Amino acid sequence: MGGFGLNGSDEEGIATRLWNKFKNERVSVLYSPFIICLASGTLNSQTFLHCISQDVYFLQAFAQAYELAEEYADDDEDKEAIIKLRKRVLKRLRNHDTIIHEWGFEPPKESACQTATVKYTEFLLETAAGKVGGEKFPGKIVTPFEKTKLAAYTLSAIAPCMRLYNFISKEILALMQPEENKHIYKKWLNSLSSEKFEASAGRIEVMLDKLSVSLTGEELEVVERLYHQAMKLELDFILTQSVVSHTIVPVSQLHNNAEENLIIFCDFDLTCTAIDSSALLAEIAIVAAGKADHSGSETEPSQTPSADIRTTWSNLFSQYIEEYEQCIEAIMPNEAVEGLDYEGLCKALEQISNFEKRVNSRVIDSNLLRGLSLSDIKRAGEHLTFQDGCKRFFKDLMKSETCATDFHVLSYCWCDDLIKSTFSSGDLCVPNIHSNCLVYEESISTGNMILNMESPMDKLRVFNNICKGSKNDSKPLTVYIGGSVGDLLSLLEADFGIVFNLSGSLMKLGSRFGISFVPLFSGLVNKQRELDESGCLNGKGSSGVLYTVSTTLL
Repeated sequence: MGGFGLNGSDEEGIATRLWNKFKNERVSVLYSPFIICLASGTLNSQTFLHCISQDVYFLQAFAQAYELAEEYADDDEDKEAIIKLRKRVLKRLRNHDTIIHEWGFEPPKESACQTATVKYTEFLLETAAGKVGGEKFPGKIVTPFEKTKLAAYTLSAIAPCMRLYNFISKEILALMQPEENKHIYKKWLNSLSSEKFEASAGRIEVMLDKLSVSLTGEELEVVERLYHQAMKLELDFILTQSVVSHTIVPVSQLHNNAEENLIIFCDFDLTCTAIDSSALLAEIAIVAAGKADHSGSETEPSQTPSADIRTTWSNLFSQYIEEYEQCIEAIMPNEAVEGLDYEGLCKALEQISNFEKRVNSRVIDSNLLRGLSLSDIKRAGEHLTFQDGCKRFFKDLMKSETCATDFHVLSYCWCDDLIKSTFSSGDLCVPNIHSNCLVYEESISTGNMILNMESPMDKLRVFNNICKGSKNDSKPLTVYIGGSVGDLLSLLEADFGIVFNLSGSLMKLGSRFGISFVPLFSGLVNKQRELDESGCLNGKGSSGVLYTVSTTLL
């Protein structure tokens, strides 16, 4: 299993590196309707049988691809390894119906090859035939170098498929109790997570690692591209599986018609972005002061040198961190309570609110934000890095045609213009922004702010006002995505409160006030089980349950 990093070596092979590189994409498939229904045990059996009936077409393609790869293998050991892989595929193909019987189902009499299956199998066989990137290898492949390269390309188009199903099955089985036997798809899941299945996936990865050692950097890029394409095609296969029942995902389909509202709320700093906006604004102020230092202008005789500004900002941030930790410690209950103590949490967060207001006053009084150019702020926003998956999430959200979707950003950020430029530069629709605003004179900041959003109570007030002003009489479905103490009240109020990158301190504080943190995948699986036949979602109310994710996925 060395190719999958299970041999204790610090050196990863290419198979492991690529599997880890495309983590977000493989994790996203867990939140598809098919996988959520499969995990909950509510998936229609005919849907399941149609899906596994496609195995025949996949196995046939694998067998042909291995046969070609066997011809390419110049090393006897490599050839023997590929022969064994092909024999296992042929054996599974011969026993396909028997295996389905062992899982507790009657094999379908016939099943047409669906479009997503055709796309993958054609891609695999074209790759195995040497048609890589639209260019076919000229003439007969005779040199050991050409053979090794083609064998590596072929295995790179196979490797992610088995590993993906092994990953999915383990994620689902991890939600079950060891003694749970009522799940109708457990035998199938057990087969995909078995040592035998994992060993087969590992052998393919070991072979890919070995064959890739002699490849050039350009050829390794081809391996990566083929691996990624294979994974995307396999994900598309899963995503296109038809699910006949009502599903909890996507949440935009939980309402009955397109006129009813889904409202997405989101924090900005370190939820959408990879860095905190206050640090970015501080850097803009330091750079602006540095330009003034070098210009030698006498128009601003009171201009503070850039080195002094950097020191002052550093002291402010250090003071903030120290006092914030002290404040959190002061509001932390000695012992956890049973059930959500909402009133106690509100009283504790009042202290956080007072602290945040003092910090903002300190920044304004320091005059450190004076002299920032609006054009510099917008330019910085255009280059602000999003969290992995964030852009894709919002783009998919804006494409939704199933319901009317409102999107609001609620942020402590000091400058709403920074948020606007960040979203507009990402080819995204600019959301409704509820944040603080810098005051300008002729596009140059005065150092003052219009303070609209300073506390958890401010965020909750805006959240409730938006919900009350919804377009229809019916209560909108709400999702709030955040990751800080300031988001807690709004997270609890939303139908789906999703905590992004849960920190240890936030988990400790929330748990002391009776908040439960549940991984989003397991939470959605449980919700799917609870979803009634009409497809209506029972309101969460003040259950005190928040869902956690480590990537921006929904």
